[in-house]
Amino acid sequence: MKIYKRRAIQSIYLCILCVLMLFEHVAYRTDMKTVTVAADGSDYIKWIDFDITAQALADAVKFDVDSYGSDTHVSHITLLSLLAVKYGGSFKNYKKSDMQSFYDRLCTGESPEDITNNTKTLNYYLKAYSAVLGGMVGEYAVITDREKDGVFYQKRYGLKLFSPIAGGYYYNHYDDFGAARSFGYKRVHLGHDMMGSVGTPIIAVESGYVEACGWNRFGGWRIGIRSFDGKRYYYYAHLRKGHPYNDIYEGKIINAGEVIGYLGMTGYSSKQDTNNINVPHLHFGLQIIFDSSQKDGWNQIWLDMYEFTKFLAKNRADIAYSKDTGEHYSKNSIIDLSSPD
Repeated sequence: MKIYKRRAIQSIYLCILCVLMLFEHVAYRTDMKTVTVAADGSDYIKWIDFDITAQALADAVKFDVDSYGSDTHVSHITLLSLLAVKYGGSFKNYKKSDMQSFYDRLCTGESPEDITNNTKTLNYYLKAYSAVLGGMVGEYAVITDREKDGVFYQKRYGLKLFSPIAGGYYYNHYDDFGAARSFGYKRVHLGHDMMGSVGTPIIAVESGYVEACGWNRFGGWRIGIRSFDGKRYYYYAHLRKGHPYNDIYEGKIINAGEVIGYLGMTGYSSKQDTNNINVPHLHFGLQIIFDSSQKDGWNQIWLDMYEFTKFLAKNRADIAYSKDTGEHYSKNSIIDLSSPD
């Protein structure tokens, strides 16, 4: 009888402990203290609620580009961070007039810290959004002419990202982030599916290194591209059977706008080059990495890309087909000036 009583007390104690841990976790997330400590003692973010609307992204980029070169250049990241503080992280009720107000105050010389009295939360969003959007706007070059004397370039400033679906090709999508998946084990969908036709050219959204390619039993033929600053890992999966890639190999440097592969329906099989996906589509994912332990660890950060891809739909790569190589190529990929090569 004493044994049962002791076990009952232990069970009650464990339940109370679990409840306390749950409340601690909720408070931890709500207060934006979504940080943990790395092995070297440094802090890093372990979660980001990213729900910025396509319209807010477009407005922030326009303010950034329009003010470039002036004495009061205003970063898109600063504007969105200030709005995140104002909105409590949710852009559901976004108003352009709110962004305009912050932009005007920054142009008069006020600092972000002057505008908000919640600098702790502001610093969190500045760090989080810098990781997510750090490669979105900046300096790049485009080829303007090719002659016998060489290739001529023009330097520009603006949006450096492209839609993952090539221009001229139809696709449809909806917000499916977090939907249930059951192949292999029960889990949630940590990407964004874009339904289209087999063979549709797939575009590199941002410049970076090819970190992974080859067969994965969940994603089929897939490509993983890491941004030059190491913060963003773009994942493209379910590529075409038989001919998934366009000259892709691990370690290759890719420029935003390049054709990297072709849409398909491979995956859900341990056998390579198998079509086990019911509907042809691109699984497009973006993982944010602050610490190396997050890449394949338990505390991975994957973002809902629905609004992001709606924003990128305004910048789709213009492509052509080469009879010599049998591949599609982009006519307006960029040369990212942040590239180490």
